[in-house]
Amino acid sequence: MATAAPPASPATPSLRGVQPLRAGEGNSFFWRKLHSLTGIVPIGAFLVEHLVSNFEAINGPLAYGMQVKFLNSLPLVRLLEWAFIFIPLAYHAGYGVFIAFRGRSNVNVYPWAGNWMYLSQRVTGIIALLYIVQHVWRQRFSGVMLPEHPGAAFAKVQHELSNPIMLAIYVIAMIATTWHFAYGVWLFAAKWGITPGDKARKRFGYVCTAVGIALCLMGLVSIWAFVGPKYQNAPEDAMPETGISMSAPAHAPVPGSVQTASTLQK
Repeated sequence: MATAAPPASPATPSLRGVQPLRAGEGNSFFWRKLHSLTGIVPIGAFLVEHLVSNFEAINGPLAYGMQVKFLNSLPLVRLLEWAFIFIPLAYHAGYGVFIAFRGRSNVNVYPWAGNWMYLSQRVTGIIALLYIVQHVWRQRFSGVMLPEHPGAAFAKVQHELSNPIMLAIYVIAMIATTWHFAYGVWLFAAKWGITPGDKARKRFGYVCTAVGIALCLMGLVSIWAFVGPKYQNAPEDAMPETGISMSAPAHAPVPGSVQTASTLQK
């Protein structure tokens, strides 16, 4: 009498695309955690601060120059710049590129939302990296030195954005960078156990989307301040050495106001 064949073991369920929450497994657990953390602190915090500072451009060249002067007058600003911006950014970008070229998106085989989000995070990260490298070089280390001449900041950006190609690059990079940050915050909360469960992650996804859209709009409005008609032909230096007095006359406009910024352009 033939014996019944043993029941077949259940097939391993197929994974729907790339699961971002599995990214910390293996020997690279520490480095991936550090990569995730640096994307929020300090790089994410700097991104938010940078967008808020750039938003001051809507108040004109003088107000923008005053903001640049304030940031460059912070104590130990150069040490802070390297310790909390350049070095963490170099690690986050370098390890991010390693992950991007080592990972597989499989969107042509598994066209699910998680896989598309994985791919978009890698693509926007590379776009952001290329933009940041050229932006830091052109605005920080070439041409007019803004730490010594903060009043020239508005005109320097305005000249760069007068090139339609550079304007398009700025707009694309702004969208890509804010998307990368917003989805990165969502991934961070999921990986670090801040949002356990699908319902919590879905709700937090709406929050991250709203924050990302708000930051993107702030950035795009700032770009418009440089290229729009309100502050066309900004002065090469809105804060010349003899142009700002610590004690302004009573009838003079208050430095940093929209009125002063507009007057300087006449």
